[in-house]
Amino acid sequence: MTVRTLAVGCPRWPILAHDLPPDEPSAIFFANRVVAASVEAVASGVKKGMRRREAQSRCPETRVLTHDPARDARAFEPIVAAIEAFGPRVEVVRPGLAVMAARGPARYFGGEEALRTKMAEAIDDAISKQRTQPLHEDDRTRVGIADGPFAATLAATRGRIIEPGGSMQFLAPFPIRVLDNSALCDLLMRLGITTLGDLAALDRARVVARFGIDGEIAHRLSSGDDDRLLEPRAVPPDLSVVRELDPPAHRVDVAAFAGKSTADELAAKLAALGLACAKLAIEVETEHGEARTRIWRYSSAFTPAAIAERVRWQLEGWLQQGAQLTGGIARIRLHPEDVGPASGTRVGFWSRRGEVSDRVRRAIARVQALLGPRGAQQPTLAGGRHPCEQTVLVPWGDPLPERNTSPWPGKLPQPTPVVVFDRPRRADVADANGKAVDVSGRSVVTSTPARVRFGGKWHDIEAWAGPWPVDEKWWDIDAHRRRARFQVALADGTAHLLVREGENWFVEATYD
Repeated sequence: MTVRTLAVGCPRWPILAHDLPPDEPSAIFFANRVVAASVEAVASGVKKGMRRREAQSRCPETRVLTHDPARDARAFEPIVAAIEAFGPRVEVVRPGLAVMAARGPARYFGGEEALRTKMAEAIDDAISKQRTQPLHEDDRTRVGIADGPFAATLAATRGRIIEPGGSMQFLAPFPIRVLDNSALCDLLMRLGITTLGDLAALDRARVVARFGIDGEIAHRLSSGDDDRLLEPRAVPPDLSVVRELDPPAHRVDVAAFAGKSTADELAAKLAALGLACAKLAIEVETEHGEARTRIWRYSSAFTPAAIAERVRWQLEGWLQQGAQLTGGIARIRLHPEDVGPASGTRVGFWSRRGEVSDRVRRAIARVQALLGPRGAQQPTLAGGRHPCEQTVLVPWGDPLPERNTSPWPGKLPQPTPVVVFDRPRRADVADANGKAVDVSGRSVVTSTPARVRFGGKWHDIEAWAGPWPVDEKWWDIDAHRRRARFQVALADGTAHLLVREGENWFVEATYD
């Protein structure tokens, strides 16, 4: 049975956390795609999920900001504290969105409509106290109430209260894309299932037989059911993990290190029992006896990295907000509240389950505690037009960017270069007569490349391909870049990726 749920949504929270003027067009990007955009940028045609180049072509004056979920979580902590003034057991879905049971608070404040109005005003006041810039009308808090967290979240986007039993009818017109499963949504759309109503109309047993657990989750959500598929049950006390800090931690890095090791211990305990956690309570107690509790909810089941990430965000939020804690953290307790059988995890290159992987994780946690989150980073593929842009370093434990594999006309043909230089090396390219080779405005070589010089030595070119031109930010005089790339095979058996930019040649990468 679904529970009347209240959702508090702060539109464009990552933008609000930056405290920018409301009339300044700005957008936050992750893996070269728009995560959030300001009101002015949206008015110019910038949309969530849009590629960076297209977004800047629509609004060239857009201010480019980097996605930082940890900062967003810290900034959202005072807002969650304001929500708690209306009722206990607030669950943070993500920075900018929180849910709570609506029945008790609605009775106390005189009904659901009165609760919705008073809470929206209080949250707007809390946001305004954090900002030096005025709050745009379109950025004001939206509160929605419906049956279950999923329906309440969508109701909050429209600031509505959905009558009991009306969630399925309310959800029916929403596009299938509102489900948090891009792969499943793509498949459903190819099958002609474009709205939640289309999916809800199908037989659930057939959906599960065809799409498995992902299909069951999607069907339950589209039907207005609660999204907690893990069967709630009493959690044995020994699943909780407690860490005493002596002396108490006053600094973020010390608390984060203790929180990371506590999260690792909880993840190991759950894994040993074959359990997964979908809701986690993070509790701390200070040296002065103050106690704070925050509940985090996950879309499916927490991974070990996700547990550590939420603990780090929460500790940073509490310690960096002076009004939250008056003393150092003396005790950390992690309590899984919604557990069920684990569906299994894929073992990665690092993870042969056992003592070795545990030592690796502890070593990385120690490095991050000493040097900060970026002290230990892992390379990952993240798309990009040039080889030097296709690999990014992500702090260990942070979510990895989704790699964009969509084809585009300027993409280099296979194979992919193996060695990519941080700084391209200067080079010279000449034809058989010793004349320098250039690339015209129409992307045509002025003569056939025959020799290339780099590292102080000339090399004969046996074969070459190109040019592949790239014309970036042609609308911005200061940022405009025009380049042409070539693949060359040399007489010594090596192969390289050359680039012509302006009046210069460079060696950008080397093939194996």
